[in-house]
Amino acid sequence: MSHLAALGTYLPTWGEEQDRRPGPDEDAVTLAVAAGRAALGCLDEPDVDQVVLVSRDLPLLEGGNAAALLAGLGLPADLPVTEQVGGCPATLDVLTAAAPGTLVLAADLAPAGAAAALVGSDGLEVLPCARRVGSLPVQSRGRDGVARDYEDARLGWDRGGLAAVSALDLAEKPVVVAGATARQAGVLTRGPAPALPVTGASAALFALAALDDLGETGVAVAVEQASATAVRTGRGTTSLCLARDEPAAQSPATLRETPGPEIAISLAAYARAFDAKLRWEAGACDACGTLALPPRLRCLECGSEEGWSLAPLPRTGSVYTAVTVHVPVPGLPTPYSLAIVELDGVDVRALVKVTGAPAGGTAIGDRGRLVLRRVALRSGIPDYGYALLPTDTDPTTEDI
Repeated sequence: MSHLAALGTYLPTWGEEQDRRPGPDEDAVTLAVAAGRAALGCLDEPDVDQVVLVSRDLPLLEGGNAAALLAGLGLPADLPVTEQVGGCPATLDVLTAAAPGTLVLAADLAPAGAAAALVGSDGLEVLPCARRVGSLPVQSRGRDGVARDYEDARLGWDRGGLAAVSALDLAEKPVVVAGATARQAGVLTRGPAPALPVTGASAALFALAALDDLGETGVAVAVEQASATAVRTGRGTTSLCLARDEPAAQSPATLRETPGPEIAISLAAYARAFDAKLRWEAGACDACGTLALPPRLRCLECGSEEGWSLAPLPRTGSVYTAVTVHVPVPGLPTPYSLAIVELDGVDVRALVKVTGAPAGGTAIGDRGRLVLRRVALRSGIPDYGYALLPTDTDPTTEDI
């Protein structure tokens, strides 16, 4: 049995309420980081010993995504990270077997969404009930990277998901079912089935969050093709903190893709800028403390070249000025907006792209959060940095 101390959910801005789509600067890593930061933000001093990411949309297979995940989450670079390919049953399996201090992340791209759960010593109880593992590869992706869908919805559900849940032989009907449509889940649940915004790996954690909406505890089931996992939830002696970063859906903007040669990556420059860029840190002059973003060789304030230390930067600020770019550039969907952001509490301004808002919709004085995004894809390698998400609110937080 595991105890969940905190649970965070994230949905991208674009799409419809029940069919979100990632923005052009989002992938499974940025989605997972957004959900992870929402969960960790629930607690004053979150205790994280390891990270597990479950997804079928891992962006960087060789070399892995561990460094980007830890940097984006603001966690130490020496924590162990496991990346597991799987759907929502795999997420529940990981969750119920996890030790306290494990941050479980799950991310999906279609429909898009992510969720994170921090396992603690107390909180919402999650007890494994039953598991059924089967093989019915209605959807598959081979070694060649090509995804195949055999498009037999009746076979996939009747002989797959429905048969797998029936084989669990549960003593009581579940309250919520992840990995199925609301109509399919309604056949299995003891009441009206909550509609979940995703069906992939993160659906299992969205299902646990949905139990709070119902004000209930009970059985939750996660199903994928011919496999299913069931857990029973219960109240701990302390409450679970639930944080939702779920902005209202907006219609996707019409963007223009420009053909042409891609911008090649410089691995030397990539390595040199990685920590400061992904951890959102400025260089602090060792002689006078002046901040510089990016870090410089020579301090412009005192002229010292003695060295620099990295200092965390605030993640909120105001737009000092902004511009919208319409000039077509290969590899960069246009139009897009750039903003110079005056960060709160420090004498630093940062030039960043605007995300999660239509191009041209950002004005001087607008408030926003700095969030991890994929700023470019260079030579097939995701290049991450920070963008401004215009908003006056933080993720909604509640105690269960």
